[in-house]
Formats: sequence, structure tokens, C-alpha cells
Amino acid sequence: MNSMKVSVADAKNQLPKLIRAAEQGQRVTICRHGKPVADLVRCVSGKRKKPKLGTLRGRIIVHDPDWWKPMTQEEVDELFGTSK
Repeated sequence: MNSMKVSVADAKNQLPKLIRAAEQGQRVTICRHGKPVADLVRCVSGKRKKPKLGTLRGRIIVHDPDWWKPMTQEEVDELFGTSK
């Protein structure tokens, strides 16, 4: 990607030209007293794609349909090896 450095005064006077350069993918760095203070870059343009829902339908296997239910105390004891 090309880069262009301009002073604040030049940026004020040439803003339409600099915007066109940014639209074409060129990075424009605006400097004050030789030090960079801002970058003018192209925005992500175009329409965002709508998310496509249901693309994993039929590909996910649920081994335990009750996975979301709380464990019983006996299951907890068995898991952690504790008993009363």
C-alpha cells in the first residue's frame, strides 16, 4: 500500500484530492511540524453480508440431550470421588 505524507496546511487545501487517494487505497498521513498526527484511510465500504443462519444444521451431534440439566448429588460424588 502506498503512503503519502502531507502537512496540516496542505491537507486543508487539498482535502478532496486526499480523500480520492484514500478511496483508491492509499494511506495519507497528516503531519504537524513533521510529526504524524492523523492517518486518512479508506473505510470498509459496501454492504455487509447478512449472516447465513443454519449452516451447521445436521452437522452437530448432541450425545447427551440432557447436558444442560443440573447434576445430581450422586453424579457430583461420582465425578469427584467423594462419598458420604
